[in-house]
Amino acid sequence: MKLVNKLPKSDPHLHLDLINSDWVPMKEPKNLISAILLSIPLMIVAAMISIGMITIFSPLSLSDFGMTSGTISISINVGIIFWLVLFVILHELLHLIFVPHFIQSKKTYVGLTLFGGFVVTEEEISKSRYLFITIAPFMIISIILPLLLGIFGLLTPTLKFLIILNAMASSVDLLNLILIMKQVPQHAILKNNGANTYWKRG
Repeated sequence: MKLVNKLPKSDPHLHLDLINSDWVPMKEPKNLISAILLSIPLMIVAAMISIGMITIFSPLSLSDFGMTSGTISISINVGIIFWLVLFVILHELLHLIFVPHFIQSKKTYVGLTLFGGFVVTEEEISKSRYLFITIAPFMIISIILPLLLGIFGLLTPTLKFLIILNAMASSVDLLNLILIMKQVPQHAILKNNGANTYWKRG
């Protein structure tokens, strides 16, 4: 595992080697901005799912987010910034820990940027494992966590906000999930070259 401060770039020589070895490049957004724009509908869906999980146990009102009687009150404190950073780190850790042998891997990269965190691995991974790695933060933080917190009555307004924010931030993950499910056959393996994804029949 390597800590880096920017996304690893695609290696054109590795690209040719992969193509010559029958790896198929996936059709996916060319950059992060395109991916975010394409995932906006999924952002809305993910937020609604997470809100649904929360409201099973705890009502959700505009006052939870500082909106009352037609006014909006925004207060930013050190505590919420700490929780926000913690949730970003937790989100990326939930991608990372399911990467096979991530600690020993020399092809797995972890980093934090102004736009959030990222985990990229160039290890060969089965389709089912890759899908699980992709969806894990959304499932654990925005679906399972609110259910567990709700059972014990621990859903505070701050946690509700962070859980919904994580769901929205998972929209690009959900887009990747859909692209993989549509393009990659069962029992295939996947591999990254920088941010570019390839698949090959297992």
